[in-house]
Amino acid sequence: MSIKIPTLQAVAINKRAIKFHALSFTVATTSLMTALSMTSISAQAAGLNDLFNNSSSASQSKFLPVDEAFQVISSTKATSKGTRLSITFDITPGHYVYKDQLALSFPKGVNATPFTFNQAPVSIDDPTFGKVPVFTQRSVVATTMLTTNNGKGAKNAPIIIGWQGCAKAGLCYPPEKIKTKVNIAATRR
Repeated sequence: MSIKIPTLQAVAINKRAIKFHALSFTVATTSLMTALSMTSISAQAAGLNDLFNNSSSASQSKFLPVDEAFQVISSTKATSKGTRLSITFDITPGHYVYKDQLALSFPKGVNATPFTFNQAPVSIDDPTFGKVPVFTQRSVVATTMLTTNNGKGAKNAPIIIGWQGCAKAGLCYPPEKIKTKVNIAATRR
């Protein structure tokens, strides 16, 4: 029985072959991944184009742009208890707004009461959030009272209104933020 011991030259050739195959595998994998990612981006772009077709023919578009599906207007009124902020949602039929996604961001020293609504929400079984309260009515008004900690007025207080809505046909729009400035009335004590 004889055992063959590889020569140094055979080992060197073997190492070069392994390096070559490893390099070939890396190049092939990289090319494949690049091709797949480019196809994926093209497919995603085409899919988004189908969702939000910007052509003049509305019948070709499956979903409305967010600013057409929901018109959101804020208004304020000074009172002896502070400033009443009203946010009106004009909701296109076939769409809804999440009650619990409505939120305000404001600077330190400003307070807001919990929202009150002119309509009662309905409960739906949402694919993203489970059983949640939403507004499906044509016009919904959310109201809160803004005050300052010290009771003095504040001019041009930056307020951010956050909210989110969906189309019943299967599209949830990304969360929206509306930036506004509000004059907060002094409160009488």
